[in-house]
Amino acid sequence: MNRKIFLSVALLFAGIAGGYAQSNMLNAKTPDQIGKKTEAQDSLDYDKPLPYGYVGDRDMLFSKKVWEVVDLDQRINFPLYFPTEDSNLGKDRRSLFTVLMNAMDEGKLTEIYEDSYFTTKVPKENVKDKFFFRELSPEGIDIKNQYPDKTVAELETEGIITAEHYNTSILQPSNVTKYKILGAWYFDKRQGELKYRILGICPMAPSALDLARSGADAEAVELFWVFYPAARDILHNAKAFNEKNSSMPITFDHLLNSRRFSGNIVKEENVYGDRLIEEYMRENSQMQLLEAERVKDKIRDFEQDMWNY
Repeated sequence: MNRKIFLSVALLFAGIAGGYAQSNMLNAKTPDQIGKKTEAQDSLDYDKPLPYGYVGDRDMLFSKKVWEVVDLDQRINFPLYFPTEDSNLGKDRRSLFTVLMNAMDEGKLTEIYEDSYFTTKVPKENVKDKFFFRELSPEGIDIKNQYPDKTVAELETEGIITAEHYNTSILQPSNVTKYKILGAWYFDKRQGELKYRILGICPMAPSALDLARSGADAEAVELFWVFYPAARDILHNAKAFNEKNSSMPITFDHLLNSRRFSGNIVKEENVYGDRLIEEYMRENSQMQLLEAERVKDKIRDFEQDMWNY
């Protein structure tokens, strides 16, 4: 019990430490003083993500990995989605997707993976191939057919084909409508409780090609996977909006680790090659939701059964 109290207090201070984005707001004499910490705050502040404790394999009586889809249309998940555009809200107001992309551009996030098993790394350039698509419009194709002996590049150089002769599609943060999260539930025998730890996170959106072909009706696909423990420092330095107290924003790391989001289980690790729920509950959304609840209950019941004699 004492350890639980300690962890709760530690999480509270982690939230407070990350909440100085609007510090000094009422005492600032100029706008650039807002958000700057005082010397006293700097000396007392442990501005790092709360480290995970070591968990030995022998300490886990039970563990199971689950994949969840977080739908950003749900109100509880709005802090992960908004704002969808850069504005005058300040550098601390960014969507989770924008935070990940900025970290990728700045070279802070270098390890990007193709799938949730983290076996195949993907270069940043290949990841961004999904974000931009361009093809000749019907008018541009007609012009190209008039010059069969010239390439498109040559026609662009001569100014015969211009930007208006292309259909262009660019993936925007507003197109990211879902996240897929991989996490592990495990029972720690030393502390006698069921715990959860995030292992990976993946933004989901239609590719730029699908947006160009199908528009808003295009299906969201996995864009890239990030190994969560490697991105904790990045997510700790980025703030999500706190509806209950706007002067105390919460870090994305704290938000995700404390499970302040709503997700629906779509897969659990199993003997059938980790098959998706929709693969064996076909064309029946209600049964898929009930199966997701069954998986959730199976995990929760393990902890309850540990205390039945």
